[in-house]
Amino acid sequence: MITERPVSNSAGQPPVRTVVAEPARRDVRAVIAAYVALTKPRIVELLLVTTVPAMMLADGGMPSLWLVAVVLVGGSLAAGAASVINCYIDRDIDQLMRRTKRRPLPAHTVSPRNALVFGLVLAAVSVVLMAACTNLLAAGLTLAAIVYYDVVYTLWLKRTTPTNTFWGGACGAAPVLIGWAAVTGSLAPQAWVLFGVVFFWQMPHFYPLAMKYKDDYARAGIPMLPVVASARRVNAEILIFAWITVLLSLALWPMGMSPIYGVPTLVVGGIFVLEAHRLCRRVTRGEAVKPMRLFHWSTTYLTILFAAVALDALV
Repeated sequence: MITERPVSNSAGQPPVRTVVAEPARRDVRAVIAAYVALTKPRIVELLLVTTVPAMMLADGGMPSLWLVAVVLVGGSLAAGAASVINCYIDRDIDQLMRRTKRRPLPAHTVSPRNALVFGLVLAAVSVVLMAACTNLLAAGLTLAAIVYYDVVYTLWLKRTTPTNTFWGGACGAAPVLIGWAAVTGSLAPQAWVLFGVVFFWQMPHFYPLAMKYKDDYARAGIPMLPVVASARRVNAEILIFAWITVLLSLALWPMGMSPIYGVPTLVVGGIFVLEAHRLCRRVTRGEAVKPMRLFHWSTTYLTILFAAVALDALV
Protein backbone atom coordinates (compact mmCIF):
# COMPACT_ATOMS: atom_id res chain seq x y z
CA MET A 1 0.00 0.00 0.00
CA ILE A 2 1.31 3.47 -0.93
CA THR A 3 0.43 6.53 1.20
CA GLU A 4 1.51 10.14 1.39
CA ARG A 5 2.73 11.55 4.69
CA PRO A 6 3.67 15.14 5.59
CA VAL A 7 7.34 15.56 6.55
CA SER A 8 8.39 18.63 8.57
CA ASN A 9 10.63 21.19 6.79
CA SER A 10 12.68 24.18 7.91
CA ALA A 11 10.95 26.89 9.95
CA GLY A 12 8.41 28.92 8.05
CA GLN A 13 8.25 26.49 5.14
CA PRO A 14 5.17 24.37 4.40
CA PRO A 15 5.53 20.65 5.04
CA VAL A 16 6.70 18.51 2.15
CA ARG A 17 4.53 15.53 1.29
CA THR A 18 6.55 12.41 0.63
CA VAL A 19 5.47 9.01 -0.64
CA VAL A 20 5.97 6.18 1.86
CA ALA A 21 5.51 2.48 1.03
CA GLU A 22 3.65 0.40 3.61
CA PRO A 23 3.40 -3.40 3.68
CA ALA A 24 0.26 -4.63 1.95
CA ARG A 25 -0.80 -6.65 4.96
CA ARG A 26 -4.47 -6.60 4.12
CA ASP A 27 -3.78 -7.97 0.64
CA VAL A 28 -1.68 -10.80 2.06
CA ARG A 29 -4.36 -11.65 4.60
CA ALA A 30 -7.01 -11.62 1.86
CA VAL A 31 -5.02 -14.04 -0.29
CA ILE A 32 -4.41 -16.39 2.65
CA ALA A 33 -8.10 -16.25 3.54
CA ALA A 34 -8.98 -17.07 -0.07
CA TYR A 35 -6.79 -20.18 -0.11
CA VAL A 36 -8.25 -21.30 3.21
CA ALA A 37 -11.77 -20.73 1.83
CA LEU A 38 -10.98 -23.03 -1.08
CA THR A 39 -10.51 -25.90 1.39
CA LYS A 40 -14.09 -25.44 2.71
CA PRO A 41 -13.15 -25.56 6.42
CA ARG A 42 -16.69 -26.31 7.61
CA ILE A 43 -16.75 -29.54 5.60
CA VAL A 44 -13.32 -30.47 6.98
CA GLU A 45 -14.59 -29.89 10.51
CA LEU A 46 -17.61 -32.12 9.98
CA LEU A 47 -15.50 -34.93 8.53
CA LEU A 48 -13.13 -34.86 11.47
CA VAL A 49 -16.06 -35.14 13.89
CA THR A 50 -16.57 -38.68 12.59
CA THR A 51 -12.89 -39.66 12.35
CA VAL A 52 -11.66 -39.42 15.95
CA PRO A 53 -14.60 -41.32 17.52
CA ALA A 54 -14.12 -44.07 14.93
CA MET A 55 -10.45 -44.27 15.92
CA MET A 56 -11.39 -44.46 19.60
CA LEU A 57 -13.86 -47.27 18.97
CA ALA A 58 -11.29 -49.16 16.90
CA ASP A 59 -8.73 -48.79 19.69
CA GLY A 60 -11.15 -49.57 22.49
CA GLY A 61 -10.05 -46.40 24.21
CA MET A 62 -7.87 -43.45 23.33
CA PRO A 63 -5.28 -44.07 20.59
CA SER A 64 -1.86 -42.46 20.91
CA LEU A 65 -2.06 -38.70 20.60
CA TRP A 66 0.64 -38.86 17.93
CA LEU A 67 -1.53 -41.11 15.75
CA VAL A 68 -4.61 -38.98 16.33
CA ALA A 69 -2.65 -35.84 15.38
CA VAL A 70 -1.30 -37.46 12.21
CA VAL A 71 -4.74 -38.64 11.11
CA LEU A 72 -6.30 -35.26 11.90
CA VAL A 73 -3.66 -33.39 9.95
CA GLY A 74 -3.62 -35.89 7.10
CA GLY A 75 -7.40 -36.03 6.97
CA SER A 76 -7.71 -32.24 7.02
CA LEU A 77 -5.21 -31.91 4.20
CA ALA A 78 -6.96 -34.61 2.17
CA ALA A 79 -10.43 -33.12 2.66
CA GLY A 80 -9.05 -29.68 1.91
CA ALA A 81 -7.32 -30.96 -1.22
CA ALA A 82 -10.52 -32.58 -2.48
CA SER A 83 -12.44 -29.35 -1.88
CA VAL A 84 -9.83 -27.17 -3.62
CA ILE A 85 -9.81 -29.40 -6.70
CA ASN A 86 -13.62 -29.46 -6.57
CA CYS A 87 -13.61 -25.65 -6.65
CA TYR A 88 -11.24 -25.73 -9.63
CA ILE A 89 -13.47 -28.12 -11.57
CA ASP A 90 -16.71 -26.35 -10.64
CA ARG A 91 -15.49 -22.81 -11.27
CA ASP A 92 -17.71 -22.54 -14.35
CA ILE A 93 -20.93 -23.35 -12.51
CA ASP A 94 -19.96 -21.65 -9.25
CA GLN A 95 -20.11 -18.27 -10.97
CA LEU A 96 -23.74 -18.95 -11.96
CA MET A 97 -24.98 -19.71 -8.44
CA ARG A 98 -25.67 -17.09 -5.80
CA ARG A 99 -24.49 -19.46 -3.06
CA THR A 100 -21.07 -19.95 -4.66
CA LYS A 101 -20.33 -16.92 -6.82
CA ARG A 102 -18.30 -15.30 -4.04
CA ARG A 103 -15.91 -18.22 -3.79
CA PRO A 104 -12.28 -17.34 -4.57
CA LEU A 105 -12.24 -18.63 -8.17
CA PRO A 106 -15.46 -16.97 -9.40
CA ALA A 107 -14.37 -13.83 -7.53
CA HIS A 108 -10.93 -14.01 -9.21
CA THR A 109 -9.14 -13.83 -5.87
CA VAL A 110 -7.11 -16.92 -6.79
CA SER A 111 -6.19 -17.99 -10.31
CA PRO A 112 -7.41 -21.42 -11.52
CA ARG A 113 -3.84 -22.61 -12.11
CA ASN A 114 -2.72 -21.67 -8.62
CA ALA A 115 -5.79 -23.33 -7.11
CA LEU A 116 -5.13 -26.56 -9.00
CA VAL A 117 -1.47 -26.62 -7.95
CA PHE A 118 -2.47 -25.91 -4.36
CA GLY A 119 -5.00 -28.73 -4.35
CA LEU A 120 -2.62 -31.26 -5.89
CA VAL A 121 0.13 -30.36 -3.41
CA LEU A 122 -2.26 -30.78 -0.48
CA ALA A 123 -3.37 -34.15 -1.86
CA ALA A 124 0.19 -35.40 -2.30
CA VAL A 125 1.26 -34.27 1.16
CA SER A 126 -1.78 -35.87 2.79
CA VAL A 127 -1.28 -39.26 1.14
CA VAL A 128 2.48 -39.29 1.80
CA LEU A 129 1.90 -38.32 5.43
CA MET A 130 -0.65 -41.09 5.92
CA ALA A 131 1.58 -43.67 4.23
CA ALA A 132 4.64 -42.69 6.24
CA CYS A 133 3.00 -42.37 9.64
CA THR A 134 0.06 -44.82 9.60
CA ASN A 135 -0.23 -47.67 7.10
CA LEU A 136 -0.82 -48.35 3.42
CA LEU A 137 -4.51 -49.19 3.86
CA ALA A 138 -5.25 -45.81 5.45
CA ALA A 139 -3.14 -44.03 2.82
CA GLY A 140 -4.85 -45.93 0.00
CA LEU A 141 -8.29 -45.07 1.33
CA THR A 142 -7.25 -41.42 1.61
CA LEU A 143 -6.11 -41.34 -2.01
CA ALA A 144 -9.24 -43.19 -3.17
CA ALA A 145 -11.50 -40.72 -1.37
CA ILE A 146 -9.84 -37.72 -3.05
CA VAL A 147 -9.96 -39.31 -6.52
CA TYR A 148 -13.55 -40.49 -6.10
CA TYR A 149 -14.78 -37.09 -4.93
CA ASP A 150 -13.08 -35.06 -7.63
CA VAL A 151 -13.12 -37.40 -10.61
CA VAL A 152 -16.12 -39.67 -10.12
CA TYR A 153 -18.44 -37.31 -8.25
CA THR A 154 -17.50 -33.77 -9.30
CA LEU A 155 -16.54 -34.39 -12.92
CA TRP A 156 -19.11 -37.05 -13.72
CA LEU A 157 -21.96 -37.81 -11.31
CA LYS A 158 -22.73 -34.29 -10.14
CA ARG A 159 -23.38 -33.04 -13.65
CA THR A 160 -25.13 -36.06 -15.14
CA THR A 161 -27.47 -37.81 -12.68
CA PRO A 162 -29.94 -36.88 -9.92
CA THR A 163 -28.51 -39.78 -7.89
CA ASN A 164 -25.25 -37.82 -7.54
CA THR A 165 -25.80 -37.17 -3.83
CA PHE A 166 -26.35 -40.86 -3.15
CA TRP A 167 -23.25 -42.12 -4.94
CA GLY A 168 -21.19 -39.18 -3.77
CA GLY A 169 -21.96 -40.11 -0.18
CA ALA A 170 -19.06 -42.55 -0.16
CA CYS A 171 -16.62 -39.62 0.00
CA GLY A 172 -18.19 -38.08 3.07
CA ALA A 173 -18.26 -41.43 4.87
CA ALA A 174 -14.67 -42.38 3.97
CA PRO A 175 -13.04 -40.68 7.03
CA VAL A 176 -14.66 -43.31 9.27
CA LEU A 177 -12.86 -46.08 7.39
CA ILE A 178 -9.62 -44.12 7.18
CA GLY A 179 -9.57 -43.48 10.93
CA TRP A 180 -10.36 -47.11 11.72
CA ALA A 181 -7.71 -48.39 9.29
CA ALA A 182 -5.10 -46.03 10.74
CA VAL A 183 -5.57 -47.65 14.16
CA THR A 184 -5.94 -51.31 13.25
CA GLY A 185 -4.62 -51.71 9.70
CA SER A 186 -7.91 -53.43 8.81
CA LEU A 187 -11.67 -52.80 8.63
CA ALA A 188 -14.04 -54.46 11.10
CA PRO A 189 -17.85 -54.81 10.75
CA GLN A 190 -18.36 -51.91 13.19
CA ALA A 191 -16.38 -49.66 10.84
CA TRP A 192 -18.68 -50.54 7.96
CA VAL A 193 -21.77 -49.88 10.07
CA LEU A 194 -20.48 -46.40 10.96
CA PHE A 195 -19.61 -45.89 7.30
CA GLY A 196 -23.19 -46.77 6.41
CA VAL A 197 -24.56 -44.35 8.98
CA VAL A 198 -22.65 -41.41 7.50
CA PHE A 199 -23.30 -42.59 3.94
CA PHE A 200 -27.11 -42.72 4.26
CA TRP A 201 -27.23 -39.66 6.55
CA GLN A 202 -26.03 -37.46 3.71
CA MET A 203 -29.31 -37.64 1.77
CA PRO A 204 -31.59 -36.23 4.49
CA HIS A 205 -28.75 -33.83 5.33
CA PHE A 206 -28.11 -32.48 1.83
CA TYR A 207 -31.52 -32.65 0.16
CA PRO A 208 -32.90 -29.83 2.36
CA LEU A 209 -29.95 -27.65 1.28
CA ALA A 210 -30.64 -28.53 -2.36
CA MET A 211 -34.29 -27.61 -1.79
CA LYS A 212 -33.33 -24.18 -0.49
CA TYR A 213 -30.99 -23.53 -3.43
CA LYS A 214 -33.09 -25.34 -6.03
CA ASP A 215 -33.14 -22.34 -8.38
CA ASP A 216 -29.37 -21.97 -8.13
CA TYR A 217 -28.78 -25.57 -9.15
CA ALA A 218 -31.31 -25.29 -11.97
CA ARG A 219 -29.58 -22.14 -13.27
CA ALA A 220 -26.25 -23.97 -13.32
CA GLY A 221 -27.73 -27.05 -14.99
CA ILE A 222 -26.96 -29.37 -12.07
CA PRO A 223 -29.58 -32.18 -11.81
CA MET A 224 -29.89 -32.31 -8.05
CA LEU A 225 -32.90 -34.39 -7.04
CA PRO A 226 -35.09 -31.47 -5.86
CA VAL A 227 -34.48 -29.80 -9.25
CA VAL A 228 -35.56 -32.67 -11.49
CA ALA A 229 -37.87 -34.81 -9.33
CA SER A 230 -41.29 -34.29 -7.83
CA ALA A 231 -41.75 -33.17 -4.22
CA ARG A 232 -43.24 -36.60 -3.51
CA ARG A 233 -40.06 -38.33 -4.73
CA VAL A 234 -37.81 -36.01 -2.69
CA ASN A 235 -39.95 -36.51 0.42
CA ALA A 236 -39.83 -40.27 0.01
CA GLU A 237 -36.04 -40.33 -0.24
CA ILE A 238 -35.60 -38.03 2.75
CA LEU A 239 -37.78 -40.27 4.91
CA ILE A 240 -36.36 -43.57 3.64
CA PHE A 241 -32.75 -42.54 4.16
CA ALA A 242 -33.44 -40.88 7.51
CA TRP A 243 -34.96 -44.13 8.79
CA ILE A 244 -32.13 -46.23 7.35
CA THR A 245 -29.59 -43.93 9.04
CA VAL A 246 -31.21 -44.29 12.45
CA LEU A 247 -31.75 -48.05 12.13
CA LEU A 248 -28.12 -48.56 11.14
CA SER A 249 -26.94 -46.46 14.07
CA LEU A 250 -29.00 -48.66 16.41
CA ALA A 251 -27.62 -51.81 14.75
CA LEU A 252 -24.25 -50.86 16.23
CA TRP A 253 -25.66 -51.11 19.79
CA PRO A 254 -25.55 -54.93 20.05
CA MET A 255 -22.08 -55.01 18.45
CA GLY A 256 -20.29 -54.43 21.74
CA MET A 257 -21.72 -50.98 22.54
CA SER A 258 -23.28 -50.09 25.89
CA PRO A 259 -26.34 -47.95 26.80
CA ILE A 260 -23.92 -45.01 26.96
CA TYR A 261 -24.05 -45.16 23.17
CA GLY A 262 -27.48 -46.72 22.67
CA VAL A 263 -29.70 -44.43 24.73
CA PRO A 264 -28.58 -41.04 23.32
CA THR A 265 -28.48 -42.54 19.84
CA LEU A 266 -32.08 -43.68 20.22
CA VAL A 267 -33.18 -40.26 21.48
CA VAL A 268 -31.45 -38.11 18.87
CA GLY A 269 -32.37 -40.60 16.17
CA GLY A 270 -36.02 -40.23 17.09
CA ILE A 271 -35.77 -36.44 16.89
CA PHE A 272 -33.94 -36.70 13.55
CA VAL A 273 -36.68 -38.85 12.01
CA LEU A 274 -39.37 -36.59 13.50
CA GLU A 275 -37.77 -33.52 11.90
CA ALA A 276 -37.62 -35.34 8.56
CA HIS A 277 -41.34 -36.15 8.78
CA ARG A 278 -42.13 -32.55 9.72
CA LEU A 279 -40.27 -31.21 6.69
CA CYS A 280 -42.05 -33.61 4.35
CA ARG A 281 -45.43 -32.80 5.90
CA ARG A 282 -44.86 -29.07 5.35
CA VAL A 283 -43.95 -29.73 1.72
CA THR A 284 -47.06 -31.87 1.18
CA ARG A 285 -49.34 -29.26 2.74
CA GLY A 286 -47.82 -26.41 0.78
CA GLU A 287 -46.70 -24.63 3.95
CA ALA A 288 -43.48 -22.68 4.46
CA VAL A 289 -40.91 -25.45 4.04
CA LYS A 290 -37.99 -24.21 6.20
CA PRO A 291 -35.61 -26.90 4.89
CA MET A 292 -32.57 -25.55 6.75
CA ARG A 293 -34.14 -26.65 10.03
CA LEU A 294 -33.59 -30.30 9.09
CA PHE A 295 -30.22 -29.45 7.54
CA HIS A 296 -28.89 -27.95 10.78
CA TRP A 297 -30.47 -30.57 13.02
CA SER A 298 -28.95 -33.36 10.93
CA THR A 299 -25.51 -31.94 11.71
CA THR A 300 -26.34 -31.85 15.41
CA TYR A 301 -27.61 -35.43 15.21
CA LEU A 302 -24.40 -36.74 13.67
CA THR A 303 -22.25 -34.82 16.16
CA ILE A 304 -24.12 -36.22 19.17
CA LEU A 305 -24.09 -39.75 17.74
CA PHE A 306 -20.33 -39.78 17.25
CA ALA A 307 -19.79 -38.10 20.63
CA ALA A 308 -21.67 -41.08 22.08
CA VAL A 309 -19.38 -43.43 20.16
CA ALA A 310 -16.33 -41.71 21.67
CA LEU A 311 -17.73 -41.69 25.20
CA ASP A 312 -18.69 -45.36 25.00
CA ALA A 313 -15.17 -46.25 23.80
CA LEU A 314 -13.61 -44.40 26.74
CA VAL A 315 -15.89 -45.93 29.37
